[in-house]
Amino acid sequence: MKFEVLHTSKKSRARVGCIHTPHGVIDTPGFVAVGTNGTIKSIDNAALHEIGLQLMFCNTYHLLLQPGTEIVRQAGGLHNFIHRKMPLITDSGGFQVFSLAYGSVADELKSRGTKKTGGSVVKITEEGVHFRSYRDGAKIILTPESSIAAQKDLGADIIIPFDELPPYHIAQDALKTSLMRTHRWEKRSLDTHLKDPQNQAMYAVIHGGIDLELRKNSCDYLTALPFDGFAIGGSMGKTKAEMFELLSFTLPKLPVDKPNHLLGIGDLKSIEMCIPLGIDTFDSSYPTRSARHGVLLTKEGDLRISKRENAYKFLPIENDCSCPTCSKFTLAYLHHLFKARELTYMSLATIHNLHFMIQLMKRYRENICEDRI
Repeated sequence: MKFEVLHTSKKSRARVGCIHTPHGVIDTPGFVAVGTNGTIKSIDNAALHEIGLQLMFCNTYHLLLQPGTEIVRQAGGLHNFIHRKMPLITDSGGFQVFSLAYGSVADELKSRGTKKTGGSVVKITEEGVHFRSYRDGAKIILTPESSIAAQKDLGADIIIPFDELPPYHIAQDALKTSLMRTHRWEKRSLDTHLKDPQNQAMYAVIHGGIDLELRKNSCDYLTALPFDGFAIGGSMGKTKAEMFELLSFTLPKLPVDKPNHLLGIGDLKSIEMCIPLGIDTFDSSYPTRSARHGVLLTKEGDLRISKRENAYKFLPIENDCSCPTCSKFTLAYLHHLFKARELTYMSLATIHNLHFMIQLMKRYRENICEDRI
């Protein structure tokens, strides 16, 4: 992998760059769609190629359980298996496993997340995490070494080391213990990766919760190791203001000659706030989930397709949108499909929303190059 910074704004830390991978170039800042099981819900990879989605995020945990990474390896890797020609990134599986242990991020922020007992997670040790498959109850252990082995089977262009995702509500001593263990796991992941790089790049994951001193500790430790880039993960606070403060502190401590990625955050407001800080890529299920729930993204704001007035609008979602949906179909038709609960609606809406995000990031890149951001 090669990373080029093409322009840094004179107005902020915002920058435009290119990440060169074996499966093509990723223009930054860029949006990364989440394809949990090797697919974006309701559309195939041919549609993604058509709208130009440069990077897709797939989940190692889910692919490990179904169909199994050995099957993907026998298929020639994830690109061949899902028929995708453009770059892929996979996570370590840690996020999903620790969500089983502590509850969802939403639960945590609402003070409902607590350590589960008797659930899918059996125990967390220095070796790794012991858990049960949600599919058949089989006992599985996920370690830094087995996570990287699974990601080698998948063959994504960018991979992530195994890390622990502690809950927002965690005691300070426990947070420090978690961070030290995550650093050891990330080092073990890197060592395993470097024994057989397979032309893949590995991003470290910066942790430390909302504690700025621990975030600095994480940056200092991980930037001293030969990672190809850096992802920012873990809890970032309850509000966007807290997140902005944390990222403003963290970003200047990362190398400017390597790409960075903001894990799991990619709504419109967060992107607007974070691009001036120098974030290169964002991943989120926000646009695809919004589409499935009847929310279409436009330059004028969210458009709710369920509104009765849309039944009489024989116009595209946006007049200047060149996506396949807007090129062929009207709001009236989409309104009908949504009301009739036709699956075709989800496909057409998802295509539009992803195209919107791709074009949005293109406009951001243009504005950065003109020092407007």
